[in-house]
Amino acid sequence: MGALIAFLVLIVVVLIILVSCIKIVPQAHVVVVERLGGYLATWGVGLHFKVPFIDRVARKIILKEQVVDFPPQPVITKDNVTMQIDTVVYFQITDPKLFTYGVENPIMAIENLTATTLRNIIGDLELDETLTSRETINTKMRASLDVATDPWGIKVNRVELKNIIPPKAIQDAMEKQMKAERERREAVTRAEGEKKSTILVAEGKKESAILEAEAEKTAAILRAEAKKEATVREAEGQAAAILKVQQANAEGLRYLKEADLDANVLQLKSIEAFAKAADGKATKIIIPSEIQGIAGLTKSVMEVAKND
Repeated sequence: MGALIAFLVLIVVVLIILVSCIKIVPQAHVVVVERLGGYLATWGVGLHFKVPFIDRVARKIILKEQVVDFPPQPVITKDNVTMQIDTVVYFQITDPKLFTYGVENPIMAIENLTATTLRNIIGDLELDETLTSRETINTKMRASLDVATDPWGIKVNRVELKNIIPPKAIQDAMEKQMKAERERREAVTRAEGEKKSTILVAEGKKESAILEAEAEKTAAILRAEAKKEATVREAEGQAAAILKVQQANAEGLRYLKEADLDANVLQLKSIEAFAKAADGKATKIIIPSEIQGIAGLTKSVMEVAKND
């Protein structure tokens, strides 16, 4: 019975050892394996088996891009201004073996290297250049760090200056300058708004004056055309009346001509015309000789009529 229990315990121990020797490496990961203390291999994605008590996993490494945010580092500019700058480094492990055996603490090594490189670059720049040359500083730091970390199996993809913190006095001066700049921009904006408003008002008045002038012009044209039309109508009426009179006179003459009147009748017509003239207000009337003859004729006609 005791032997059976010991056998079962042995089997369980063997199974545990066998299971512990089975290694599954996930995606974007690698495992550095040592045998008897020396480098054996780098296992990639998949199922692997190590020899018990001989092989061991030296390091598990992530191949994805990693980000490390370092705390602010004190740096001194060329014009002796001390400021705090914190950086963010994006890196990727390209050689697991060099990463495992190249440096004891890769992250700490990158941090110290970043601080040293940053001090060297900022030391050649003045404060204003430092504040306005982030992209240049980022590029220089990335190039320097990439070269320095290559023996460690690390590739530095990007370096970003997260914050640049100047001294308090300089911060206050910068805030005052920024406030003055904002006030200047606001004043310029207000002046431009007032200018635009004035222009719009002037344009409105101009447009109104143009419209009024055009309306007055149109009204004057309409009045002139109406007056012209009335004058034309009046002239046409007068011309038509004259034409009617002339036509009536012509018609009367035509009737007289067609009636074949003799001289006596014409003389009677002359007397009628003379009588109408005598009805006027004239105080002196000159009687033509022809009318005197007509008077004698009239007396003769009256005598004949009396005899009859």
